[in-house]
Amino acid sequence: MDVLSMHEIAEAGHRILNPFTDDKLMLLGEICRLRPGQRQLDVACGKGEMLCRWADAFGIEGHGVDLSEVFVPLAVARAAELGVADRVAFRRAEGKAALAELTETFDVVSCIGATWIGGGLAGTVELLKGAVRPGGLILVGEPFWAEDTPEEAYAGLGLPRDEFTTLDGTRERLEGAGLELLEMVLADGDSWDRYVAAQWWTVSDWLREHPASPDAPAMREYLRTAKRTHLRYQRRYLGWGVFACRVTER
Repeated sequence: MDVLSMHEIAEAGHRILNPFTDDKLMLLGEICRLRPGQRQLDVACGKGEMLCRWADAFGIEGHGVDLSEVFVPLAVARAAELGVADRVAFRRAEGKAALAELTETFDVVSCIGATWIGGGLAGTVELLKGAVRPGGLILVGEPFWAEDTPEEAYAGLGLPRDEFTTLDGTRERLEGAGLELLEMVLADGDSWDRYVAAQWWTVSDWLREHPASPDAPAMREYLRTAKRTHLRYQRRYLGWGVFACRVTER
């Protein structure tokens, strides 16, 4: 069973597909100083909650792309529900390919929690830089390690130590990729719980409703592993945040 299909099941009840609460999502929009008429491109947009909510609250316009054939129709429906379908649009596409096809630039370009599209933070930043207008914002959502992360946590979470770095190390990586860090909003233990722990109930219900599904064994293992790793390592040692940046070099 592929990772995307697992997330489509586990996040079926989520609107925000990362460890942010509603308050943190809207705080991020406020610190970005969004205003009517600005245009945003959101790569790997999930269910489109950020674009839809920001269009509603701040008057921006936007375009979202995501690989999931499940999430994109839900993003379209959310735009209609909030009355912003005339200002935001969504389509199914792979992020790197969508960026390569662009013929325009945006005031804000975001990739929240999906830096795998460019093979890591630096490669993803390089892709995003070509889509942002001069002086515009790049928003990157990225995990980071706590300063006291033990060796066992890397193995326990199944992540190479150098895949992410510390919070200040993330700043260094952003600056090394040609960005100036302007602001940030970070997840905390409670917002991690609302993202990860809230999936447990969703997956448990799915397993009750689909006990004979060929995907059931994989989802049972997903649920078992998710509980153990979150409680033992992730909540304590793996931070997550969105970093608001400007390009410092062309």
